Amino acid sequence: EEMQAIVDEAHSHGMKVAAHAHGLEGIKTAIISGVDSIEHASYIDDETIALAKEKGTYLSMDVYVSDFILGEGKSLGILEESLAKERVVGKIQRQNFQKSVNANAKISFGTDAGIYPHGKNARQFKYMVEWGMTPLQAIQAATINAADLFGLDNIGNIKESYEADIIGVEGNPLKNISILEKVPFVMKDGVIIKQ
Repeated sequence: EEMQAIVDEAHSHGMKVAAHAHGLEGIKTAIISGVDSIEHASYIDDETIALAKEKGTYLSMDVYVSDFILGEGKSLGILEESLAKERVVGKIQRQNFQKSVNANAKISFGTDAGIYPHGKNARQFKYMVEWGMTPLQAIQAATINAADLFGLDNIGNIKESYEADIIGVEGNPLKNISILEKVPFVMKDGVIIKQ
């Protein structure tokens, strides 16, 4: 009931609500309460994926960050018990990401960046593809879907009257998604920022 009240209050002010939830009960409670997105959603199950679809809830599953933590965590001072937990949770989350993709759930691009340096976010694309998305679906998660989740109706797409926020890469990301990790061209509001 408290979560429901928080969500209702936020929505009445035109705000979005994201719930940080790994555990199944927390995920379920948040979806029933009407949150807009679930961050992590690690232990989601088939029934709750169906519930998310029914409610229009976005799943924002950070399927790259585990590799960063397991690869560099020790040198960053992360304790072995935390690394052991990450090995288990990371794998389960990826399997559940795959189930969510196969079920056509709404998925937005979310990376948990900050755990690793901002600017490395695009590394996640290849993991999303590895775990069941087409390259186009992964790109749409970061553009059209993210704009929809945030309630922004003039970005996330390239068409007339939309803000001209565009990147250019060398090659075709539909053939090799990893090329999105190197962005030589950036346009913001129709102004070239990087070339």
